[in-house]
Amino acid sequence: MTVTHLAPVKYNQGDFFTANIFDSLPFKDDMAGMEHPLFTLSKKPDMRILRYENGNASIEMQPSAFGLPSIMDKDVLLYCASVVMEKINQGECPPKTIRLSLHDVLVATGRETNGKSYDIIKRSLNRLAGCLLKTSIKTGRTEQGKAFHLLESFEYLESVKVKRRIIGVEITLSDWFYNSLIAKEVLTINRDYFDIRSPLERRIYEIARKHEKHMKKSGSWSISAENLRLKSGYAAGLKYFTRSIKKLCASNHIPDYLLFLDAKNIVHFKLKNNAAQEDAETEHQYQLELDTEITHALSEADIAKAKKAAGRADIYGLWSDFRQYNMDANKQLDNVTAAFIGWCKSKRM
Repeated sequence: MTVTHLAPVKYNQGDFFTANIFDSLPFKDDMAGMEHPLFTLSKKPDMRILRYENGNASIEMQPSAFGLPSIMDKDVLLYCASVVMEKINQGECPPKTIRLSLHDVLVATGRETNGKSYDIIKRSLNRLAGCLLKTSIKTGRTEQGKAFHLLESFEYLESVKVKRRIIGVEITLSDWFYNSLIAKEVLTINRDYFDIRSPLERRIYEIARKHEKHMKKSGSWSISAENLRLKSGYAAGLKYFTRSIKKLCASNHIPDYLLFLDAKNIVHFKLKNNAAQEDAETEHQYQLELDTEITHALSEADIAKAKKAAGRADIYGLWSDFRQYNMDANKQLDNVTAAFIGWCKSKRM
């Protein structure tokens, strides 16, 4: 265990505790934030008002002059949640105010400790404390009736030895976020989460982790691409989201989970350590679905023409791409057979 001591500060402190960095600290994520899109996926300043509704859950976030908080900004909350939960698991009831070393936060979340990284985390604090949130989502069985900030407040800690040198920050968590920690409405996340550089992929990991129990119980968890898009907070349209999910399915590099997008635009999640045999079975099932679709749409003679037109290319894969392309473009084809054979010719190998 590495213990970091902060230098004295220039003002009196109220009730707080100093968060130390632990080499084996399990990182915790709050379940409300995993289930619903509280953070923008944009890497640029996002000045829109974020609105989201799903059943009884509603969210409205108004940005400050710094914009909406991003999912990368959430690293600060993940660190706070982890050290608070460490105290709770030790039998303590920690206060809402935490004194952090910015260096520790950077190291723990896999970031470099240069000047640029310090500037980035300062902007994160501005967005987290500046954004106004109103939601019907309960934490600790309590609904926060009024609008609030994810961070109630923060104040930088300066060294008494070096003028204007910031060595840490004192953060006061919002009641809404703090209640979720006291109620232990959290899940442990893989430390490799911080190696994920894509905002969307981080969000997909969170959603998968939130629904891991379904994967363990049933072998997989499935959701339509459109519902996953809404749940992720992805701002662009479905066809762009589907394109990103296809790339993620092809690489399957997020920790712990495998993704598969079927011909009906359903995304299937399963645990990597249980997936080898299931993956082959799913691929086989997918092939059967495509085979059924294409034989229903085309005659045997037309399939033979399509195969000839495609050359060495797989017509079942071409059919899947053809179907998705026309769905995205909302095209109504007068002659599906002719259009598909033309598609095969254009993709000939």
